[in-house]
Amino acid sequence: MCVRYVGFVLLVWFPGVLHGQSCDAPSLSGGYIVPEQEKYSHETELTYACSPGYKPAVEGWWAKSTCQNGKWSHKPQCIDEKACLPPVIPNAIYTENQNGWYEDRYVIRITCDKGYEPKGRDVTAICINGTWSSVPVCEKSILACGEPPKIPHAVIIHQRYQEIFAVDSEVQYECEDGYTVEGAEKSIFCIAGTWTKGPPCRARPTIEHSGSTVGGTGWEDTEQVGGTKPGGGGRGTETGAVGGSSATSGSNDRDSQPAFMSIDHCGEHPNVPNGDVVQVNRMSLKYQCNAFYTRVGSDTVTCYSDGSWSDLPICKEAFCVVDHTRHRWDNFQLSGVEYIKEGEKKTFPCIYSSWSRVFQCINGRIHFTDCCHYYDIQRGLCR
Repeated sequence: MCVRYVGFVLLVWFPGVLHGQSCDAPSLSGGYIVPEQEKYSHETELTYACSPGYKPAVEGWWAKSTCQNGKWSHKPQCIDEKACLPPVIPNAIYTENQNGWYEDRYVIRITCDKGYEPKGRDVTAICINGTWSSVPVCEKSILACGEPPKIPHAVIIHQRYQEIFAVDSEVQYECEDGYTVEGAEKSIFCIAGTWTKGPPCRARPTIEHSGSTVGGTGWEDTEQVGGTKPGGGGRGTETGAVGGSSATSGSNDRDSQPAFMSIDHCGEHPNVPNGDVVQVNRMSLKYQCNAFYTRVGSDTVTCYSDGSWSDLPICKEAFCVVDHTRHRWDNFQLSGVEYIKEGEKKTFPCIYSSWSRVFQCINGRIHFTDCCHYYDIQRGLCR
């Protein structure tokens, strides 16, 4: 009986143990709540909306929030209607604002996940009147690899499954019981969008003490001495073969192409005119062309086992020259020589106040407009 009374007293004094804690009414500036009350019990849902010039700090012109053990599922909040909510950018990270929203004209800068790169090199977005302008996109890098190729009788270790692997990624594998690989290297690497080939997992020979291997086929994995395999006159209790014949070496199955090696194997880094090495990894070099030059070919260079480098990128001129001494443009002011990058536009003043010409470099050639007023240029009406 005493135990029952104690249990009853506990339920009376600690009702929150069974029913959850209630929530105080949220403070909402610039909006209104329905239903409006001082306390809300556990799992009670309220709805709120905002006054003109404001909006909820979540999607929609109205929002719901639920009391969960003394806390609201999200804090009801009305923000300036020109503010922006956090953008959703797959395969990217950016600095998140602690209050959960961003003021008008706020600029965020993203960083793409490994194996991805910003499309068009665009890495910023700006909040303009409640909407994000030009949200960046992270797309798969042309140098990244997909999932590693399936290796018969092996599994990938120390690595969770993923669809994209960044360039120079290394994954290790391990053979199933009864299989082994030649040599100690059991890794494959992502090089310029392609996985290297690792040694295959081969069945260990089954040794019988009668002096021969089962079926006489165990020689593929026995150790070679002096380039030949031991014959019938060898240590018959371990490695003897029927009739003293030898089997073909497993090396014939390997690709005849040179294998990828560490860049140290190839020595001094190759020179790319108008380009520089910007990243050095164990298995590759990454090049970047100087300003006013564009890259032709892969920016990643690898080393082969024969001591040679893979194809080098070419840094091709990608600019135009604006020289008033060579081109006589009427009503135009220009002192000296100006360079314009491929695809870039530049505006230079005419002799009239607030009038200018627009120059653009397209395929290495200069294109330009007539002298136009500032407002026509801003509206794209200058031709």
